[in-house]
Amino acid sequence: MSKIVILGAGISGHVAAAHLRRKLPKEHEVLVVSPNSNYQWIPSNIWIGIGRMEPKDIIFPLAPLYKKKKIGYKQAKVVTFHPEGDKEVEKPFVMVEYVTEDQKGKQEKVTYDYLINATGPKLAFDMTEGLVPGTNKAYSVCTYHHANQAWKALDDLIQQMKQGKKAKILIGTGHAKSTCQGAAFEYILNVEQELRRHKVRDMAELVWIANEPHLGDFGMDGMLLSYGNNIMKSSEMVEMVFEDRGIKWIIGAGVNKIEDGVAHYETLDGEYHKETYDFAMLIPAFSGHGFKAFDKNDQDITEKLFKGFMIVDADYTPKPYEEWSVQDWPETYQNPSYPNIFAPGIAFAPPHAISKPRVSKNGTAISPSPPRTGMPSGITAKLVADNIIDTIKNGKTSLRHRGSMGNMGAACIASAGYGMTKGSGISITTFPIVPDYNKYPDTQGRQLGKTFGEIGLAGHWLKLALHYAFLYKAKMRPFWWLVPE
Repeated sequence: MSKIVILGAGISGHVAAAHLRRKLPKEHEVLVVSPNSNYQWIPSNIWIGIGRMEPKDIIFPLAPLYKKKKIGYKQAKVVTFHPEGDKEVEKPFVMVEYVTEDQKGKQEKVTYDYLINATGPKLAFDMTEGLVPGTNKAYSVCTYHHANQAWKALDDLIQQMKQGKKAKILIGTGHAKSTCQGAAFEYILNVEQELRRHKVRDMAELVWIANEPHLGDFGMDGMLLSYGNNIMKSSEMVEMVFEDRGIKWIIGAGVNKIEDGVAHYETLDGEYHKETYDFAMLIPAFSGHGFKAFDKNDQDITEKLFKGFMIVDADYTPKPYEEWSVQDWPETYQNPSYPNIFAPGIAFAPPHAISKPRVSKNGTAISPSPPRTGMPSGITAKLVADNIIDTIKNGKTSLRHRGSMGNMGAACIASAGYGMTKGSGISITTFPIVPDYNKYPDTQGRQLGKTFGEIGLAGHWLKLALHYAFLYKAKMRPFWWLVPE
């Protein structure tokens, strides 16, 4: 019998657990360890942040579902990694600490045969001075709690605007190396639409602030895409969308300090500025959780497992931007030192950024970190699960399931508005996520036809349909596995 322990119950962890349990005989144990009691469909946090959905619409409790599906579950957080065991326990284990009221602070050694680290990122608000959700008029939509808090503040501001108050709303990235520009992009479009719905659009100045070197970079170095019968840059598409909606923008900006209604930032030109606001939603930096690892003699071996995030089968050799390649990116998400440990989704350490790194004249790195959320998280989690399943069933190591972000596509739908008859979806697909300049030298490393943009109600419908489809899948309803990652 094999025991597979999964750390985290977000998109990656939940997907891996579901596939493992469905495909493995019941004598094998599948155990999820997560500090969260609820699953949340994170892409729909945007709608909570504009008051069009409530937290109950995007979450459900994990314990009843896992019990029904025969998946073990501990509401706890991992503290340390022990891939060789220790002097008391011969098997590899992780030390976990319970977070429930009745067992809070209690620690336990959880042994495993295979370990999937799907802990995702730490929301590193502390990396930007003063950036704390709910203070200094600044908010977040990274969790459903944050998004609900943001809506209450935005709603209050809307009511003030109805009484004649002029307001400035600032949305974008809250650190010089933040990622998830796509989430902020979708939120600013939804906020703009919501202001129109409440008939106060003329009372608000909307400003986009981001560490992107140009609009539409999204941490992926931008893209050349098909748009109808035309070909355009993603920067041109986003600029068109912003100009159409009267949204101003500040780019190449590394926010470094937040005060009450004031965002301080540095530009790539080395200048320091500040932007006032009445409401801000700023995406924080993402970082690793700072985990430590120890060998059987209790010696620190953290560098074998972590490089901020977890080390996997990527090429981490330091080299100049001109030598970066799609071959640098991992395919199996397996740790090279301990082959029974895997890290899909945001938990793996990328070999380098995707966008060209840029540094201000003062030496400050102001450049987006590589995105690994959404589709890549689900796809990599499934291939890790399938490799573990094959290995267990065949009795020998199998890594035949592979998927690099250099040969993987992704779709992003930024829906503005809500409902079946009103709204507009801005759909962008890209293939591959990491540009392959050797294979597609004339189209900025991407394949046209598979890299395209569309604007219209159909994209909005698709975003709404995906909300229900992925929650259906996450709840493991009949034939859930037919819904793709």
